Amino acid sequence: MVEVTVREESIRMRGHAGCVGPDGIDRACTAVSALTCALINALTDLSGDQIRSETGSGMTVVEWENLTDGGKLLVDAWFLGLVDIDREYNCIEFQ
Repeated sequence: MVEVTVREESIRMRGHAGCVGPDGIDRACTAVSALTCALINALTDLSGDQIRSETGSGMTVVEWENLTDGGKLLVDAWFLGLVDIDREYNCIEFQ
């Protein structure tokens, strides 16, 4: 289970989806990771927002002080993507 905590000035994630298919691939975890990497890159490269991020196996932390409207939109889009992944795989616990 991936635990996701979204606060006004941060995102914290930990855990693994644990939805390994018969082919040995955890598509849910891969999708969550891809969306989160895209969010970090977009916040850094597209919005101009100043963020701090730390990633590792089974953990991600993204922090900021003030997001632009564009940055907020990116976070909202990321969250909607996670909700869709959870609908399909039931592997995310939102806190």
